[in-house]
Amino acid sequence: MTRWTRRLSLIAALLGIAFAVPVQAEEAYDPWPGLVQDIFNSRPMNDGSAVIGIEMPYRAEDAAIVPVTLRSKLSPADARRIRSITLVIDRNPAPMAAKFELGSDANVTEISTRVRVNNYTDVHAVAELSDGQLYVSKVYVKASGGCSAPAGKNAEEAQNRLGQMRYRQFAREEAPASRIREAQIMIGHPNNSGLQMDQVTQLYIPAFFINQLKLTQGDSPVLSMEGGISISEDPNLRFTYVSNGARRFRAEAKDTEGHVFRNEWDVEKPGT
Repeated sequence: MTRWTRRLSLIAALLGIAFAVPVQAEEAYDPWPGLVQDIFNSRPMNDGSAVIGIEMPYRAEDAAIVPVTLRSKLSPADARRIRSITLVIDRNPAPMAAKFELGSDANVTEISTRVRVNNYTDVHAVAELSDGQLYVSKVYVKASGGCSAPAGKNAEEAQNRLGQMRYRQFAREEAPASRIREAQIMIGHPNNSGLQMDQVTQLYIPAFFINQLKLTQGDSPVLSMEGGISISEDPNLRFTYVSNGARRFRAEAKDTEGHVFRNEWDVEKPGT
């Protein structure tokens, strides 16, 4: 091997080390401890494997609309109840995707929605129980680019559908006399993340998303959501709850530009 060949080999090896170290460091970096400090004020986290389940695909088909289901695993005999569930997508630009507050009498046991995932990441579900403790479960998701993916609808179409709401109900396997209901709320909104680029102007589209949603049966709270940029375009919530006999189901949503959207439906005649 000549002197120049040895020198080139040495340079190549050094370059390989220089490029490999940041990659390895990025893979080894775990943002979760910092998120516990920032989002939960460093409160202790208990094992939530018997409290809260989180289901997401291991490899997402579309990083901009990744389905996620949060499910209570508490036994009916357990006197505790879940007060809130915080969904954290660790490596997203704004990790706290949503916080769900559960109505004290609604007995919400399952919530499904769709989120953006920007990098291969752990996703945590943190349940706060009536005992004041936090319980955490997690899954790992392979997806990337969800927060910067172009909107599925053009700006004019999105504007025409802004704030339009639909409410649907689904049949349950339980006997017809059961008070358990499964419902879905859909809201027309672009939910721009602030990381998407206008394909014509090549400028970034400002963040513009639903940041508050409140659902009630009559005047009794069922479910509320504090949302962020990780919730997908046209926010969609599917959930279970126990009917209190109220005839009207109401929804109120607010976005980051101060728009307020309201609608209500006869629970026996759901629809647009």
